[in-house]
Amino acid sequence: MDIQTKFSDKVKDLEASAIREIFKLLGKPGVISFAGGAPDPELFPCEELAKAAFNVLKDQGKIALQYGVTEGYAPLRDWVKNRLVSQGIIKKDDNNETIIVSGGQQGIDLAAKSLLNPGDGVVCEQPSFIGGLNCFRSYNAEIYGVRNESDGLDMEELEELLKQHKNIKIVYTIATFQNPSGITMSLEKRRKLLELADKYDFIIFEDNPYGELGFSGETVPTIKSMDKNDRVVYLGSFSKILSPGIRVGFTSCHRDLMERMIICKQVQDVHTNVVAQMIIYEYISNNSIDEHIKKLRAAYGEKCRFMCECMDKFFPKCVTHTHPDGGLFLFCDMPEGYDAKEIMAKAVERGVAFVPGSTTMIDDKAVCSSFRMNYSTASKAEIEKGIKILGDLLKEEVGE
Repeated sequence: MDIQTKFSDKVKDLEASAIREIFKLLGKPGVISFAGGAPDPELFPCEELAKAAFNVLKDQGKIALQYGVTEGYAPLRDWVKNRLVSQGIIKKDDNNETIIVSGGQQGIDLAAKSLLNPGDGVVCEQPSFIGGLNCFRSYNAEIYGVRNESDGLDMEELEELLKQHKNIKIVYTIATFQNPSGITMSLEKRRKLLELADKYDFIIFEDNPYGELGFSGETVPTIKSMDKNDRVVYLGSFSKILSPGIRVGFTSCHRDLMERMIICKQVQDVHTNVVAQMIIYEYISNNSIDEHIKKLRAAYGEKCRFMCECMDKFFPKCVTHTHPDGGLFLFCDMPEGYDAKEIMAKAVERGVAFVPGSTTMIDDKAVCSSFRMNYSTASKAEIEKGIKILGDLLKEEVGE
């Protein structure tokens, strides 16, 4: 039997995450990877989390090891809601409901599953997060790309799309310290996006896993904090501020939509891992997460500035890069016509890896001259060495 003929329309054209596939190339000893999207493991609060895990299992093991409610462990859920209120992202008494999910990716999937029919339109930043793109592809959505300028989505291009395509139901944005570009959407554009949402009747997915990792200047208010008409699904995560392996995130949106999402979650995984939720709550009850985040900001800010300095020193002048104010990534552009996939293959042979920009585009088969760099996991010595190697290769391939 040819099992492939039995695949559903939702998954038959999906391909494995190209970024995950790149990881398979990194088994070669000595490869310096700028390809990942992970926090620095040296900054994980391992001892504190170990103590929290011990206390949870010793004192509350019968609760931690039992089934939980779909909406999430109540003390953690209340803590998240109160934190969102204190940050001005949601109001204490409004139409929003907040739940705990199995990582921010599940929040995207539950909201998309609850809203999208085949052929519905989703607008994504160009470039965008591959996890979001594949999620929308899996629901047979029509995906439209809008150019991401230095201050966020090109609003004129977006409105032209909205005029032309009446099927657009969702605009997906990582407005703060975007993955993959590191770009932050301006306050003016955030307000314009909400204005367009009301005018053209669409939902905004505001994916904000990096929002607390700002290391330069003031953070722009979230789109959700300015949402007066319940247009925004807000997606957050503990992955980048505490641990990605714990797989705990949260999402907040209008309670009518959340009711659908909760039903979908019951089908997917019943509830988020209770032990992990309780460990996080035990940790934040006995440690200052804000002090921990402060350390992350300082460390990532130093590494980002150092990587930019190394690029300015070793890269050819024709290769430009973004200058993030936070998050984990920056984006590089070679002159048009060069294929970052081909150069990445040569870079791996020399012991350096990055993510070709094609993986972050709507049309991931088209030749792309851009690439994503992660600065969070490598040491400063590795950054300098890796950027020097990559710079030499780029000078050979694209010239000075």
